[in-house]
Amino acid sequence: MEYDTMMMDGESLGPSVKISAADSSHVDFELSNVDLSFANSLRRVIQAEVPTIAIDLVEIEVNTSVLADEFIAHRLGLIPLDSREIDQLNYTRDCDCDQSCGKCTVTLTLHAKCSSDEVMKVYARDLIVGIDRPNNHIGNPVIIDPEGHGSLIAKLRKGQELKLTCIAKKGIAKEHAKWSPTAAVGFEYDPHNKLHHLDLWYETDAAAEWPKSKYAEWEEPPAEGEPFDYDAVPSRFYFEVESVGNIEPDAIIQEGIKELQRKLAGLIHGMGENDDMNGDYNGPRSPEGMDGGVSWQDQGYTTPYAGAGNASAWGGGATAYGTTPYGNSGAAGW
Repeated sequence: MEYDTMMMDGESLGPSVKISAADSSHVDFELSNVDLSFANSLRRVIQAEVPTIAIDLVEIEVNTSVLADEFIAHRLGLIPLDSREIDQLNYTRDCDCDQSCGKCTVTLTLHAKCSSDEVMKVYARDLIVGIDRPNNHIGNPVIIDPEGHGSLIAKLRKGQELKLTCIAKKGIAKEHAKWSPTAAVGFEYDPHNKLHHLDLWYETDAAAEWPKSKYAEWEEPPAEGEPFDYDAVPSRFYFEVESVGNIEPDAIIQEGIKELQRKLAGLIHGMGENDDMNGDYNGPRSPEGMDGGVSWQDQGYTTPYAGAGNASAWGGGATAYGTTPYGNSGAAGW
């Protein structure tokens, strides 16, 4: 994947994105003409709400290695799996199947047994992906090392065996970090700290003890003696997104924007800001607004403190509280 430095969205008044560097594993870009809350929302969505696929259930049939079952299951869950075109895979909670099927899960199997005196290393490449899946690449272990081994799962000595079945599901990092599409997301603004959002601790010289970031060259430093602008707000934000390999970094940004749009659309719809606002309101309303303004509750019986108490369906007239120590029927002291 190759990029040139370019500008997206040529309107100067709208959000602007400038890509400064990109390759197969990371992308650096500048987001401008937006406020801090929007930029931070995009950062949070990129980190925690872009869906991927990861191993969620592990059924271990044989494990004679030195590692406990839970330890191996945890290692398997952290292996990055190819999550391109993840929209073709359903969430298990939204699928019509009873437990799992090819539309919502991907099955991986592993069977390794050491028969030599040498230590046998079991890698992610040894996982066999089932054929019942939406496409031919989703769920494949991500292997980017030069040797083509992938993540190390376990080491076996002679006679030791490992046999298991894995179920990979679609999820987001808000549920568990194994579904995170990013290894790291760098986020920075105001590299010269002109807004004083950071209180830098230093011993003698803050400028010498706190080196400026590379983005300080992109903005003008404050002039000496320049008065502080209390109305200034940040408008340029610098992102550095590094992928774990399951999704390309540019796709992570696009999916993050889509998810943010869906969340905002749901909020707007929930608040009633749609075309039906000019018509009748079908949402919740107070009892006073029902039945033409007439109270929806009947008058009921008078309380013990409003008199002697009316007769109830169970008989009786004045209650034991008809006369209180503070006045007859509560009339004087209440």
